Amino acid sequence: MSGVTQHTVTSDEAEIRLDRWFKQHFPALGHGRLAKLLRTGQIRVDGARVKTGTRLAVGQTVRVPPLRPEELERTAPPPRPVSSADRDAIRAMVIHEDDAVIALNKPAGLAVQGGEGVARHVDAMLDALAKRGQRPRLVHRLDKDTSGVLILGRTAPAARALSAAFRSKRARKRYDAVVVGVPEIDHGRIDAAVIKGTHGKGRIADRDDAEAAKSAVTLYQTVDRAGARAAWLALWPLTGRTHQLRVHCQAIGTPILGDGKYGGRGAFLTGAEVARQLHLHARRLTLPHPDGGELDITAPLAPHMAATFAYFGFDADAPVNTPEF
Repeated sequence: MSGVTQHTVTSDEAEIRLDRWFKQHFPALGHGRLAKLLRTGQIRVDGARVKTGTRLAVGQTVRVPPLRPEELERTAPPPRPVSSADRDAIRAMVIHEDDAVIALNKPAGLAVQGGEGVARHVDAMLDALAKRGQRPRLVHRLDKDTSGVLILGRTAPAARALSAAFRSKRARKRYDAVVVGVPEIDHGRIDAAVIKGTHGKGRIADRDDAEAAKSAVTLYQTVDRAGARAAWLALWPLTGRTHQLRVHCQAIGTPILGDGKYGGRGAFLTGAEVARQLHLHARRLTLPHPDGGELDITAPLAPHMAATFAYFGFDADAPVNTPEF
């Protein structure tokens, strides 16, 4: 094992994500192991706990804990070859492709990146989409159980431009959800700070959470309803907190169908012939295209959600009015 080391962030590394910094300096350190070191507070920046997506500033100090000899290697172990099944699977996910951008319709149940106990994920399949020796790059994330639009940068410059669009809030996201019950108000704004609780679970902040709470805002619209039993909501998150949409839907008394983590038994409909999966889909994403103009991507509903829409008689192609942001 190595000892603790301290590294000063240089001007060339300004604004880089912490996970990318580690990939440059310690390429053999796996994503799952990095996540564990961060979760346990062994990696710190200027003495503070940080996350994989933390962006570094010039002059900051990164504390690197003792690492195993194999994690100090300057070259990463060769990636596992993409299986023919995974190669076909990720190619089938592509819903848009040009010289700068790839858009996928990620299925529910597939993680975007690896971690402890996660062997199959989108990141491990990206070599199947390589072009002219360039492997596409992830620029944002979706939860494992959430389906829908996932954007990749075809080149490094494109990935930087797309990442900047997400950071600057120029990316507009619309999610579709089927919820249990119907909101008392057809449309509105949910402005309720969210705090990350135990086991990665988010919750609405209370008075005692003032320092740790982060502002969270979601616009919503009831598009259709099945009596008082269920409703189709369009959701526009203006912030990106842990499980924000799931927390906010539960907060207004309409948990997302299949979301036992937040809604418990109330997130399931007894007697309904619908999947017991999370009914949350990243339906549409608009943001500036790296080469100019606007990228506007819509992903067809995941199969289990399409079946639930048909069951309740919701028209998946019904017009949805985008609110003023």
